[in-house]
Amino acid sequence: MRVLITGGAGYIGSTVASACLDAGIDPVILDSLVTGRREFAEGRVFYEGDISDGPLIDKIFAENPDIAAVIHCAALIVVPDSVADPVGYYRANVAKSLEFVDHLLRNGRTRMIFSSSASIYRTGDDHTVTEESPLDPQSPYARTKAVCEAMFADITATRPIKILSLRYFNPIGADPQMRTGLQLRRPSHALGKMIGAYEDGVPFQITGTDYPTSDGTGIRDYVHVWDLAAAHVAALRRFDELDADVINLGTGAGTTVRELAEAFNRVVDRPIEVVEAPARPGDVAGAYTRSDRAHRLLGWRARYSIEEGIRHSLEWASLRESRLG
Repeated sequence: MRVLITGGAGYIGSTVASACLDAGIDPVILDSLVTGRREFAEGRVFYEGDISDGPLIDKIFAENPDIAAVIHCAALIVVPDSVADPVGYYRANVAKSLEFVDHLLRNGRTRMIFSSSASIYRTGDDHTVTEESPLDPQSPYARTKAVCEAMFADITATRPIKILSLRYFNPIGADPQMRTGLQLRRPSHALGKMIGAYEDGVPFQITGTDYPTSDGTGIRDYVHVWDLAAAHVAALRRFDELDADVINLGTGAGTTVRELAEAFNRVVDRPIEVVEAPARPGDVAGAYTRSDRAHRLLGWRARYSIEEGIRHSLEWASLRESRLG
Protein backbone atom coordinates (compact mmCIF):
# COMPACT_ATOMS: atom_id res chain seq x y z
CA MET A 1 0.00 0.00 0.00
CA ARG A 2 1.09 3.58 -0.70
CA VAL A 3 -0.26 6.58 1.20
CA LEU A 4 0.06 10.34 0.71
CA ILE A 5 0.81 12.21 3.97
CA THR A 6 0.31 15.98 3.93
CA GLY A 7 2.42 17.73 6.53
CA GLY A 8 4.57 14.61 6.44
CA ALA A 9 7.72 16.54 7.35
CA GLY A 10 6.18 17.79 10.59
CA TYR A 11 6.20 16.25 14.05
CA ILE A 12 3.16 14.00 13.80
CA GLY A 13 3.18 13.50 10.03
CA SER A 14 6.79 12.34 9.95
CA THR A 15 6.18 9.95 12.85
CA VAL A 16 3.15 8.53 11.03
CA ALA A 17 5.34 8.12 7.95
CA SER A 18 7.90 6.15 9.99
CA ALA A 19 5.18 3.91 11.41
CA CYS A 20 3.88 3.32 7.89
CA LEU A 21 7.34 2.36 6.68
CA ASP A 22 7.77 -0.05 9.58
CA ALA A 23 4.41 -1.61 8.68
CA GLY A 24 5.30 -2.08 5.01
CA ILE A 25 3.28 0.93 3.81
CA ASP A 26 5.09 3.35 1.48
CA PRO A 27 4.59 7.02 2.44
CA VAL A 28 4.61 9.83 -0.09
CA ILE A 29 5.31 13.14 1.67
CA LEU A 30 3.82 16.51 0.76
CA ASP A 31 4.95 19.43 2.90
CA SER A 32 5.37 23.17 2.34
CA LEU A 33 8.17 23.25 4.97
CA VAL A 34 6.57 26.28 6.60
CA THR A 35 6.91 24.42 9.90
CA GLY A 36 8.06 20.99 8.69
CA ARG A 37 11.69 19.98 8.27
CA ARG A 38 13.32 18.70 5.10
CA GLU A 39 15.45 16.37 7.23
CA PHE A 40 12.28 14.51 8.28
CA ALA A 41 11.57 13.61 4.64
CA GLU A 42 15.04 12.27 3.82
CA GLY A 43 14.95 8.86 2.18
CA ARG A 44 11.24 9.19 1.46
CA VAL A 45 9.35 10.21 -1.67
CA PHE A 46 8.96 13.93 -1.06
CA TYR A 47 7.18 16.80 -2.76
CA GLU A 48 7.70 20.33 -1.49
CA GLY A 49 4.60 22.44 -1.90
CA ASP A 50 1.19 23.50 -0.71
CA ILE A 51 -1.91 21.34 -0.31
CA SER A 52 -3.92 23.95 -2.24
CA ASP A 53 -1.66 23.69 -5.31
CA GLY A 54 -3.88 21.80 -7.76
CA PRO A 55 -1.28 21.14 -10.47
CA LEU A 56 1.13 19.77 -7.84
CA ILE A 57 -1.54 17.45 -6.41
CA ASP A 58 -2.33 16.26 -9.93
CA LYS A 59 1.37 15.60 -10.52
CA ILE A 60 1.70 13.62 -7.29
CA PHE A 61 -1.14 11.29 -8.23
CA ALA A 62 0.04 11.01 -11.85
CA GLU A 63 3.51 9.97 -10.65
CA ASN A 64 2.16 7.75 -7.85
CA PRO A 65 -1.03 6.21 -9.25
CA ASP A 66 -1.01 3.48 -6.59
CA ILE A 67 -1.68 5.88 -3.70
CA ALA A 68 -4.61 4.20 -1.94
CA ALA A 69 -5.34 6.75 0.79
CA VAL A 70 -4.43 10.17 2.13
CA ILE A 71 -3.52 11.21 5.68
CA HIS A 72 -4.07 14.94 6.03
CA CYS A 73 -1.80 16.25 8.81
CA ALA A 74 -0.93 19.64 7.32
CA ALA A 75 -2.08 22.47 9.61
CA LEU A 76 -1.02 25.33 11.83
CA ILE A 77 -1.50 24.23 15.45
CA VAL A 78 -0.31 26.80 18.03
CA VAL A 79 -3.28 28.11 20.05
CA PRO A 80 -1.88 31.54 21.06
CA ASP A 81 -0.75 32.13 17.46
CA SER A 82 -4.27 31.38 16.24
CA VAL A 83 -5.63 34.00 18.65
CA ALA A 84 -3.17 36.54 17.25
CA ASP A 85 -3.68 35.57 13.59
CA PRO A 86 -7.11 34.01 13.01
CA VAL A 87 -7.11 35.00 9.33
CA GLY A 88 -3.90 33.06 8.73
CA TYR A 89 -5.21 30.06 10.63
CA TYR A 90 -8.54 29.91 8.78
CA ARG A 91 -6.74 30.30 5.48
CA ALA A 92 -4.18 27.57 6.18
CA ASN A 93 -6.40 25.09 7.98
CA VAL A 94 -9.84 25.56 6.42
CA ALA A 95 -9.60 27.25 3.02
CA LYS A 96 -6.62 25.19 1.89
CA SER A 97 -8.16 21.96 3.20
CA LEU A 98 -11.24 22.67 1.09
CA GLU A 99 -9.05 23.16 -1.96
CA PHE A 100 -7.16 19.97 -1.15
CA VAL A 101 -10.29 17.83 -0.92
CA ASP A 102 -11.47 19.30 -4.22
CA HIS A 103 -8.17 18.17 -5.77
CA LEU A 104 -8.66 14.69 -4.31
CA LEU A 105 -12.13 14.45 -5.81
CA ARG A 106 -10.85 15.57 -9.21
CA ASN A 107 -8.26 12.81 -9.06
CA GLY A 108 -10.78 10.17 -8.05
CA ARG A 109 -9.33 9.62 -4.56
CA THR A 110 -11.88 8.33 -2.09
CA ARG A 111 -10.13 7.70 1.27
CA MET A 112 -8.82 10.36 3.65
CA ILE A 113 -7.80 10.35 7.32
CA PHE A 114 -7.96 13.82 8.86
CA SER A 115 -5.84 14.99 11.80
CA SER A 116 -8.43 16.59 14.03
CA SER A 117 -8.25 17.66 17.66
CA ALA A 118 -9.92 16.95 20.98
CA SER A 119 -9.77 20.70 21.62
CA ILE A 120 -13.09 21.00 19.77
CA TYR A 121 -15.05 19.38 22.63
CA ARG A 122 -17.13 21.02 25.31
CA THR A 123 -15.96 19.33 28.46
CA GLY A 124 -18.27 18.13 31.21
CA ASP A 125 -17.87 18.59 34.93
CA ASP A 126 -15.67 15.48 35.13
CA HIS A 127 -13.45 16.66 32.21
CA THR A 128 -14.14 13.51 30.18
CA VAL A 129 -15.52 13.30 26.66
CA THR A 130 -16.59 10.71 24.13
CA GLU A 131 -17.05 11.04 20.40
CA GLU A 132 -20.69 11.93 21.12
CA SER A 133 -19.89 14.84 23.43
CA PRO A 134 -21.03 18.30 22.33
CA LEU A 135 -18.56 20.52 20.53
CA ASP A 136 -17.57 23.94 21.80
CA PRO A 137 -14.12 24.95 20.48
CA GLN A 138 -12.59 27.77 22.49
CA SER A 139 -9.82 29.07 20.22
CA PRO A 140 -9.50 29.97 16.56
CA TYR A 141 -7.23 26.93 16.11
CA ALA A 142 -9.84 24.59 17.59
CA ARG A 143 -12.60 26.21 15.56
CA THR A 144 -10.67 25.59 12.34
CA LYS A 145 -10.70 21.87 13.16
CA ALA A 146 -14.42 21.89 13.95
CA VAL A 147 -15.20 23.83 10.78
CA CYS A 148 -13.16 21.35 8.73
CA GLU A 149 -15.03 18.39 10.22
CA ALA A 150 -18.40 20.01 9.45
CA MET A 151 -17.23 20.89 5.95
CA PHE A 152 -16.06 17.33 5.32
CA ALA A 153 -19.40 15.94 6.55
CA ASP A 154 -21.22 18.07 3.99
CA ILE A 155 -18.86 16.93 1.24
CA THR A 156 -18.98 13.21 2.06
CA ALA A 157 -22.79 13.33 2.16
CA THR A 158 -22.93 13.88 -1.59
CA ARG A 159 -19.52 13.13 -3.06
CA PRO A 160 -17.67 9.81 -3.50
CA ILE A 161 -15.15 10.23 -0.68
CA LYS A 162 -14.94 8.87 2.87
CA ILE A 163 -13.18 10.95 5.51
CA LEU A 164 -12.25 9.64 8.96
CA SER A 165 -11.43 12.29 11.57
CA LEU A 166 -9.00 11.18 14.27
CA ARG A 167 -9.35 13.54 17.20
CA TYR A 168 -5.93 13.69 18.85
CA PHE A 169 -5.56 14.50 22.49
CA ASN A 170 -2.13 15.80 23.56
CA PRO A 171 0.87 14.25 21.77
CA ILE A 172 4.14 13.87 23.64
CA GLY A 173 7.32 11.88 23.03
CA ALA A 174 9.21 11.13 19.83
CA ASP A 175 9.80 8.23 17.49
CA PRO A 176 11.38 5.67 19.86
CA GLN A 177 14.08 5.08 17.21
CA MET A 178 14.78 8.85 17.26
CA ARG A 179 14.23 9.28 13.52
CA THR A 180 12.01 12.29 14.18
CA GLY A 181 10.60 14.40 17.01
CA LEU A 182 9.42 17.92 17.70
CA GLN A 183 11.03 20.16 15.11
CA LEU A 184 10.77 23.25 17.32
CA ARG A 185 13.59 23.87 19.76
CA ARG A 186 11.24 25.62 22.16
CA PRO A 187 7.71 24.23 21.72
CA SER A 188 4.86 26.05 23.42
CA HIS A 189 3.13 23.12 25.12
CA ALA A 190 3.62 22.15 28.76
CA LEU A 191 6.18 19.36 28.31
CA GLY A 192 8.23 21.46 25.91
CA LYS A 193 8.27 24.29 28.46
CA MET A 194 9.38 21.83 31.15
CA ILE A 195 12.25 20.61 29.01
CA GLY A 196 13.27 24.21 28.33
CA ALA A 197 13.20 24.99 32.04
CA TYR A 198 15.27 21.88 32.75
CA GLU A 199 17.86 22.78 30.11
CA ASP A 200 18.12 26.40 31.25
CA GLY A 201 18.01 25.70 34.98
CA VAL A 202 15.05 28.04 35.48
CA PRO A 203 11.60 27.49 37.05
CA PHE A 204 8.76 26.02 35.01
CA GLN A 205 5.66 28.22 34.90
CA ILE A 206 2.28 26.55 35.28
CA THR A 207 0.06 28.87 33.22
CA GLY A 208 -3.33 28.85 34.87
CA THR A 209 -4.02 27.56 38.38
CA ASP A 210 -7.72 28.30 38.93
CA TYR A 211 -9.30 25.78 36.58
CA PRO A 212 -12.03 23.51 38.05
CA THR A 213 -9.71 20.51 38.31
CA SER A 214 -8.36 18.50 41.24
CA ASP A 215 -5.39 20.85 41.73
CA GLY A 216 -6.48 23.92 39.76
CA THR A 217 -4.17 23.31 36.79
CA GLY A 218 -5.21 22.32 33.30
CA ILE A 219 -5.90 18.67 32.60
CA ARG A 220 -4.85 16.82 29.45
CA ASP A 221 -4.78 13.33 27.99
CA TYR A 222 -1.09 12.95 27.11
CA VAL A 223 -0.70 10.31 24.39
CA HIS A 224 2.65 9.19 22.99
CA VAL A 225 3.14 10.26 19.38
CA TRP A 226 4.22 6.73 18.43
CA ASP A 227 0.91 5.43 19.75
CA LEU A 228 -0.85 8.04 17.60
CA ALA A 229 1.15 6.87 14.60
CA ALA A 230 0.21 3.24 15.26
CA ALA A 231 -3.46 4.25 15.29
CA HIS A 232 -3.09 5.70 11.79
CA VAL A 233 -1.64 2.44 10.52
CA ALA A 234 -4.54 0.55 12.08
CA ALA A 235 -7.01 2.99 10.49
CA LEU A 236 -5.42 2.48 7.08
CA ARG A 237 -5.66 -1.28 7.44
CA ARG A 238 -9.34 -1.19 8.48
CA PHE A 239 -10.49 1.91 6.63
CA ASP A 240 -13.06 0.35 4.31
CA GLU A 241 -14.78 -1.59 7.09
CA LEU A 242 -15.06 1.29 9.58
CA ASP A 243 -18.61 2.33 10.44
CA ALA A 244 -17.65 5.62 12.12
CA ASP A 245 -16.34 8.94 10.84
CA VAL A 246 -14.82 10.13 14.15
CA ILE A 247 -12.48 8.35 16.58
CA ASN A 248 -10.80 9.76 19.69
CA LEU A 249 -7.12 8.96 20.18
CA GLY A 250 -6.10 9.26 23.82
CA THR A 251 -5.00 7.17 26.76
CA GLY A 252 -8.28 7.40 28.64
CA ALA A 253 -6.55 9.01 31.64
CA GLY A 254 -6.38 12.66 32.63
CA THR A 255 -3.17 14.24 33.89
CA THR A 256 -2.99 17.77 35.28
CA VAL A 257 -0.08 20.04 34.48
CA ARG A 258 1.07 19.78 38.06
CA GLU A 259 0.95 15.96 37.84
CA LEU A 260 2.90 16.13 34.57
CA ALA A 261 5.57 18.18 36.32
CA GLU A 262 5.72 15.58 39.10
CA ALA A 263 6.14 12.81 36.50
CA PHE A 264 8.86 14.89 34.81
CA ASN A 265 10.74 15.22 38.08
CA ARG A 266 10.56 11.45 38.59
CA VAL A 267 12.36 10.97 35.27
CA VAL A 268 15.08 13.62 35.35
CA ASP A 269 18.22 13.66 37.50
CA ARG A 270 17.76 17.32 38.47
CA PRO A 271 14.18 18.30 39.40
CA ILE A 272 12.72 21.50 38.03
CA GLU A 273 11.18 24.15 40.26
CA VAL A 274 7.50 24.86 39.60
CA VAL A 275 5.97 28.35 39.87
CA GLU A 276 2.52 29.68 39.02
CA ALA A 277 1.59 32.13 36.25
CA PRO A 278 -1.57 33.44 34.54
CA ALA A 279 -3.32 31.37 31.87
CA ARG A 280 -2.39 31.94 28.21
CA PRO A 281 -4.93 33.36 25.71
CA GLY A 282 -7.10 30.60 24.28
CA ASP A 283 -6.15 27.96 26.83
CA VAL A 284 -8.90 25.85 28.40
CA ALA A 285 -9.20 23.51 31.38
CA GLY A 286 -8.88 20.51 29.07
CA ALA A 287 -10.29 17.01 28.86
CA TYR A 288 -9.52 13.35 28.42
CA THR A 289 -11.34 10.60 26.57
CA ARG A 290 -13.42 7.90 28.20
CA SER A 291 -14.28 6.18 24.92
CA ASP A 292 -13.23 2.71 23.81
CA ARG A 293 -14.20 3.30 20.16
CA ALA A 294 -10.56 3.22 19.04
CA HIS A 295 -10.08 -0.18 20.65
CA ARG A 296 -13.35 -1.53 19.30
CA LEU A 297 -12.91 -0.33 15.73
CA LEU A 298 -9.13 -0.21 15.32
CA GLY A 299 -7.94 -2.75 17.87
CA TRP A 300 -5.84 0.10 19.28
CA ARG A 301 -4.92 1.21 22.76
CA ALA A 302 -2.13 3.50 23.90
CA ARG A 303 0.88 1.45 25.05
CA TYR A 304 3.39 4.03 26.26
CA SER A 305 3.27 5.66 29.69
CA ILE A 306 3.66 9.37 30.40
CA GLU A 307 7.11 8.68 31.84
CA GLU A 308 8.15 6.93 28.61
CA GLY A 309 6.85 9.90 26.63
CA ILE A 310 8.87 12.25 28.81
CA ARG A 311 12.02 10.13 28.44
CA HIS A 312 11.67 10.02 24.65
CA SER A 313 11.04 13.78 24.54
CA LEU A 314 14.17 14.41 26.60
CA GLU A 315 16.24 12.05 24.45
CA TRP A 316 15.06 13.80 21.29
CA ALA A 317 15.76 17.22 22.82
CA SER A 318 19.34 16.13 23.50
CA LEU A 319 19.74 15.02 19.86
CA ARG A 320 17.77 17.71 18.10
CA GLU A 321 20.60 20.19 17.54
CA SER A 322 22.79 17.54 15.87
CA ARG A 323 19.91 16.36 13.68
CA LEU A 324 18.36 19.68 12.72
CA GLY A 325 20.69 22.47 13.75
